[in-house]
Amino acid sequence: MTEAGRDPAASQRLTQEAVALMVSEPTRAESLLREALNSDLYNGPAHNNLGALYLAQGKLYEAAGEFEWARKLMPGHPDPRLNLALTLEKAGRTDEALATYATALEVYPDHIPTMQALARLQLRAGRSDDRTARMLDEVSLRGETPAWRDWAKFQRARLGP
Repeated sequence: MTEAGRDPAASQRLTQEAVALMVSEPTRAESLLREALNSDLYNGPAHNNLGALYLAQGKLYEAAGEFEWARKLMPGHPDPRLNLALTLEKAGRTDEALATYATALEVYPDHIPTMQALARLQLRAGRSDDRTARMLDEVSLRGETPAWRDWAKFQRARLGP
């Protein structure tokens, strides 16, 4: 250990083990992530992944807290911001979710998962703006799945010129 209570290498190893189990064994993954954070409280990916587990369980308050930790520890990475925005959206906090999606795009302007989520929420909430058409164009070309690309093409056609 480098500092009292810090073992970043062990924490990273435990986080990687947990990621492999998040879908198949979420209870075990949560235990490993907690252990990883006991080894190194400053492990941003462990906080982000623990937040993702909490979000999947509907524990929105806990998820938001973990994503805030991850956001602070991973300032150049869009995922904690995207995940926090998804949590805020699920909690019905549309304005905060829209603003948080925007911060994820400030960190990584071409982040397709964030473009998808932001455009979807803008359209659902009736809040499209000058960015919406551009994001739909990008998603129609580079969306994560054929379903996202088709959705974006359809929404772009509905949005008009």
